[in-house]
This record gives sequence, structure tokens and C-alpha cells, in this order.
Amino acid sequence: MFSYSSLADRVLAGTPATADDAHAILSSSDEELLDLVAAASRLRREHFGNRVKVNYLVNLKSGLCPEDCGYCSQRLGSEAEILKYSWLPGDEARRQAEFGLAGGASRVCLVASGRGPSNRDVERVSGMVEDIKSANPGVEVCACLGFLKDGQAKRLKEAGVDAYNHNLNTAESHYADICSTHTFADRVDTVDKAREAGMSPCSGLIVGMGETNAQIIETIESLKAVDSDSIPVNFLIPFDGTPLEGTNTLTPQHCMRILCAVRFMCPDRELRIAGGREMHLRSLQPLSLHVANSLFLGDYLTSEGQAAEDDLDMIVDGGFEIVGAKNTAQLRDELKAHRAAHQAAFDTSSDGAGTSDDAAPAAAASTLPCGKPLPPAGHEAGSTGVQIPTIRRRGAGTELAPNA
Repeated sequence: MFSYSSLADRVLAGTPATADDAHAILSSSDEELLDLVAAASRLRREHFGNRVKVNYLVNLKSGLCPEDCGYCSQRLGSEAEILKYSWLPGDEARRQAEFGLAGGASRVCLVASGRGPSNRDVERVSGMVEDIKSANPGVEVCACLGFLKDGQAKRLKEAGVDAYNHNLNTAESHYADICSTHTFADRVDTVDKAREAGMSPCSGLIVGMGETNAQIIETIESLKAVDSDSIPVNFLIPFDGTPLEGTNTLTPQHCMRILCAVRFMCPDRELRIAGGREMHLRSLQPLSLHVANSLFLGDYLTSEGQAAEDDLDMIVDGGFEIVGAKNTAQLRDELKAHRAAHQAAFDTSSDGAGTSDDAAPAAAASTLPCGKPLPPAGHEAGSTGVQIPTIRRRGAGTELAPNA
């Protein structure tokens, strides 16, 4: 049997894990999973101790992207009933960011749909970054705006952007199968621009799109080649109305093997459990934090995540501490108390409101801004066993409080 403990010894001694090692990990049996996780956890603790970095997404501009990435609910031709809105005002961007910071995030990720920003867009985002950092000293800001033109990365860096996210998403050998409006090389070019401007490159992958184990390894090797400091691992969310609708090829155990492969090949890099973790890791989410050291708090760009309190419970119950938090358990308890008080105040207001306009916020959550009804939350697609994600209908772009 392949010895994961011996592999961990070798990596800790400075010998990098190979593609063959990663293949052994990805093709291992479910019975070996706990031994594999225990070995990968040694690398995680060597480089990151018991700390978890909490990141928070703010969707600055949602939907109507001209690119045709097959996995994306915001893609050209998508029929997914997501929120669609143009740029948030600067003060609203700061307000949304501060919800996440109050929930324990130390990094805010500002994201906008589209192929890439105009110079005017870069100035708009630069102003938001300066405002957020001025009001919240010490916060890290990551921007994700698409493909960058010459000079734009330098301007973002000058404004205070610490990191730039641009995922490679999948292997170069698989790229044409998921997108036709740009190439793998285009994505590498933007990661290179961000790094050369002095921003920390944040680049990861999406699994569950029909790739082979060999292509997962190819992607990890490409992420090493672009020197990604932070690697988000996304698990396909099969949105209705997209080409990958109904796709469900992942098991929780294989998701764990993928995380372990990334950890062994990139032992000292931030490894983040990202979109789709609730759907695919399911009850193994807490176990995954013994391999990964980072997560997104609450919701994603267009879909809902699990409750922020559940994210914090997972961290506290696992014996982890949040980066930048003085007392993680106290932070969790304060957030729960705040949520309970807010809900009690809302319930009291609703009880006394009868059929008055005061009840409107609750009703607003049942429809999209266009007036169409929301799809059922977390419903199963026929008898396929595929859980359709709940479309985000709170937070940025709405009048409802975010999940933070």
C-alpha cells in the first residue's frame, strides 16, 4: 500500500510531491481516506498551524457576462435566474464588505462580472478599495475583475489591492471543452500581470466538469507554474440554465482526495474550500479543514452558502482559530447573539404589522428583481439526485441583510 505518512515525511524534508504521487492520491480507495487526510494535515499544520483564513465575497456587478464559460451562471446565454445588476455604489460596496469583516473575515474579495474592466472601471474599484481600507485598517483586499490590460494591475496595486484572483479553472488540455471565448493562455497572462505588478496571485480550479484525474494534476502543476499564493478549490455548482446543468460526478470522498493532492503538491500555499463545498463535501466539510486552511464565509456570487454561523461552528468545533480574531469562540457567540436579536426584533415587528407595508421585506425574498418567482431552494432535479443550488437573493444587489 502507498504510504502517505512516508510521503508527508519526504515533503516536510523538502522533496516536492510528484505527479505520480498525486495520481496515487487521486486513485486511492475510500478506506484509505483517513490515513491520507492525517498525512496531509501534517503539512497543513506545519505551514499554517491551527489557523483558518476567512474570506468574504462582495459581488460588485452581477450577470450579463459576454464570455461563454460552461460552468458559470453569469455566462453569455445563461438562463439561470440569478440576480443581475450593474456596479454597486462605493458606499454600498464598503457596507457589504464590513458585514463580512464583522463575521471574522480578514480578506474581502471584490468581484465583478465581465470579460475585463475598462480603465474607468479600474478607477471605480480603486476608489472602493481606498475607501474600504481607510475605514478598516489592516483589512486585505482581493480584486477579481477579469482579464487585465497593460497598466491596470499597476493601478490596482497603487490603490491598495493586495491580491488578484483569476482562476485557471481547469487543465489547458480541457479548456476548449468548457469555454470558447478565451483561451487558457489568456488566463495565465492575467495572473502574470497581477504578480508582476506586486499583487499576490490568487488562482485556483473548478472540479467536477468532466476532467480526468490526469487533468486535475495538470491543473495543479499549472497553478504551481504561475506561483499562485492562494488556491481556491471550487466544486461545480450545476446551475439550471447552463451547459453543465445536472452534472454531478463528484463524491465527498473524491473531493477530499483532490484537496489532499493540492496540499501535497503545494504544501505551503493557502488552500481554500470555495464554491460548491456544501453540495459536494457535505458532512465532510469539517474534516476538510484539516487539509485546507481557508474558506469563504457565507454566500457566493450568485448562490447561497451555508449559514455563516455554521461556518464559524465548523471552525470552533474543529479546534481552529480564525486569522486576525482574538477569540474565535467569542466571535462566533457574538454573531449568534446578534442574529438572534435581529430575528427576534423582526418577528416582533412582523407580528404587529398585520398586512401593512412593514411586512414587505419578507415578501420581497420570494421573487427575483425582475418579478419572476425564485426557483425552489435546494431542490432535486427530477430523480437524478443532483441538488440544484439556492439562488442568492440576499446581500449585495438586494435590500436584504447578507449571510455574514
